[in-house]
Amino acid sequence: MEFAECSRVSSGRAQALALCLLALISLSCAARLSASSRQKLDIHKHLNRLNKPAVKSIKSPDGDIIDCVHISQQPAFDHPYLKDHKIQMRPTYHPEGLFAENKVAESTKEKVNTQLWHVNGRCPEDTIPVRRTKEDDILRASSMKHYGRKKQRTIPKSADPDLANESGHQHAIAYVNGDKYYGAKATINVWEPKIQQPNEFSLSQLWVLGGSFGEDLNSIEAGWQVSPDLYGDNNTRLFTYWTSDAYQATGCYNLLCSGFIQINNEIAMGASISPVSGVRGSQYDISILVWKDPKEGHWWMQFGNDYVLGYWPSYLFSYLADSASMVEWGGEVVNSEPDGQHTSTQMGSGRFPEEGFSKASYFRNIQVVDSSNNLKAPKGLGTFTEQPNCYDVQTGSNGDWGHYFYYGGPGKNSNCP
Repeated sequence: MEFAECSRVSSGRAQALALCLLALISLSCAARLSASSRQKLDIHKHLNRLNKPAVKSIKSPDGDIIDCVHISQQPAFDHPYLKDHKIQMRPTYHPEGLFAENKVAESTKEKVNTQLWHVNGRCPEDTIPVRRTKEDDILRASSMKHYGRKKQRTIPKSADPDLANESGHQHAIAYVNGDKYYGAKATINVWEPKIQQPNEFSLSQLWVLGGSFGEDLNSIEAGWQVSPDLYGDNNTRLFTYWTSDAYQATGCYNLLCSGFIQINNEIAMGASISPVSGVRGSQYDISILVWKDPKEGHWWMQFGNDYVLGYWPSYLFSYLADSASMVEWGGEVVNSEPDGQHTSTQMGSGRFPEEGFSKASYFRNIQVVDSSNNLKAPKGLGTFTEQPNCYDVQTGSNGDWGHYFYYGGPGKNSNCP
């Protein structure tokens, strides 16, 4: 019975009215069910787009599934610009000075990390490891469209401190600007900071930036992060990010959209790093290098001394198609101000910089790549933090660590209410 007809039924016909109400309720339920099944269908389509056919799958001890996907089937090639792209299997050039430094690192026998899924297997040649996306991952996101993406304005505006915390993101960073940069490098010790709210995160990374802080910002980012919303747990994970329009429509974390072309079969983007550093205990490092190949122009990423992971093709970008105008290193957290107070989400180890080695977190051997493809110490290093009583940064330099800084903090404390 139509609703209009129902409304004309006289009050005396109670049974007919009851039937009308029942019909309306069932129509409403059917509409809700249909919306729910549409959402399920959309999610499954999205999962099929993200999760490419696997040659082999490996169950990680942390519950992740790592799919070994044929290198030519990876998500990068969904990008319209990359349909006919010929994969470059190695960079034409490494930055000068890289291998001399590696020999020093090897001789000091520094502790290095690997990834947890390696415990249960490795991916064969001609494949790349891809962390499988599950339905729960997408359901945790605010929407399917926003899954795997950062919210806008997540870069420390060191040049414009008044605007820096407008999105609830807080930083403790070192930075250089005022020149042309063709890459950046750092060795970062890895921690597992405590996160107060699931919608907050804590990360430590380097940023290679081009353009203004308006809507045309280009950014390449890499480091480690703890993000319960994105990954569904509190594990520390290797991550990358890119955008060519200030996080509006382009770019994503890891391989969750097309863009980054991975060539390495041993390191999975978004996978857990193990082990992590402990206060007054062993310190575990990761080294990250991002640089622009002077011949092909693509931006390459290397993890540690041995793993060239892949590259962002230069034509994903506008400003970074030429060079970067700023490089930043450091920590970032989301402060959602739970209960109207500062979050207690930790940055780095959760200790302040003045506590020093084995307590505070650090970046060491920070370098930039110059126009001659040489790794150089950064000139005119500045620092920036919105609230030094919550998270702080202190720089230094010496013979062993080159340019370095300690950074981080506990968030909420008596001086950071």
